[in-house]
Amino acid sequence: MAGIATNRTNITLPAEVSAEILQKTQLQSAVMQLARQIPLPGRGAAIPVITGDPQAAWVDETDAKPVSNPSLATKIMRGYKLAVIVPFSDEFRRDAASLYDAIVARLPLALAAKFDATVFGAAAGAPGSDFDTLGSATAQSLSTDAYAGLVAAQGAIATAGGIMNGIALSPQGQGVLLAAVDGDRRPLFINSVAEGAVPMVLGARTVLTKGAYVAGNPSNVNTVGVAGDWTQAVWGTVEGVQIRFADQTGLTIGNQQVNLWEHNMFAVRAEIEVGFRADVSAFNLLTVTP
Repeated sequence: MAGIATNRTNITLPAEVSAEILQKTQLQSAVMQLARQIPLPGRGAAIPVITGDPQAAWVDETDAKPVSNPSLATKIMRGYKLAVIVPFSDEFRRDAASLYDAIVARLPLALAAKFDATVFGAAAGAPGSDFDTLGSATAQSLSTDAYAGLVAAQGAIATAGGIMNGIALSPQGQGVLLAAVDGDRRPLFINSVAEGAVPMVLGARTVLTKGAYVAGNPSNVNTVGVAGDWTQAVWGTVEGVQIRFADQTGLTIGNQQVNLWEHNMFAVRAEIEVGFRADVSAFNLLTVTP
């Protein structure tokens, strides 16, 4: 256990709190669930990308065997800092368990939501040039025929050399798929109305995330999901989640500057250095027209 000093008192956090926050961030992030995680050093890492597969050939007995070298490229993945500050009242200090529970409940969702939204092409864009986003991927419309749109996405991903093995689906996209029915008004993507979920689509696992909804991307349509070959995407974090406390500083809440000590408050700052790289051609946006 490590004591973290503020200017009024000490808050002692169990060493596993940061690890638990990272674990819950991963569970709440669709990207972190679907993509591969790799170790990421502080200076970044070179990621090999296979741009062409080796080719086999039939040969006669004693003939020389063909040599086929796959073509490779590299991308640099760097960690970019993602941070959030959450204020608490001093009453939380009276019960350490309540404080831990509140931190673990609030911070992972904020980190996961922002990470997913950035990867899926939110308006703010990437934090840097060595961070890929999927906002420029090929778009397939679900507005007229959701099933046909998903089949088109599967075909486009296959043409790009991938296999559609995962779909990050927003609540809005889930609503579109739940509304899809066959000629006899039977739901296409759920076993029964009682289940109310879409666990698999065309054999691909689905993960629900608010971050997969991006309004106005592409132009005049809304992205409600992202389908792709998630073996072609990687993410990494440098040191996990870092946590700091402060109670004798100013904090801007809304447009108001608040003195934490004066208002019997303290703030918790969580930050993570995280990176993401992907072959964008292996992904398709699932869109609807507003």
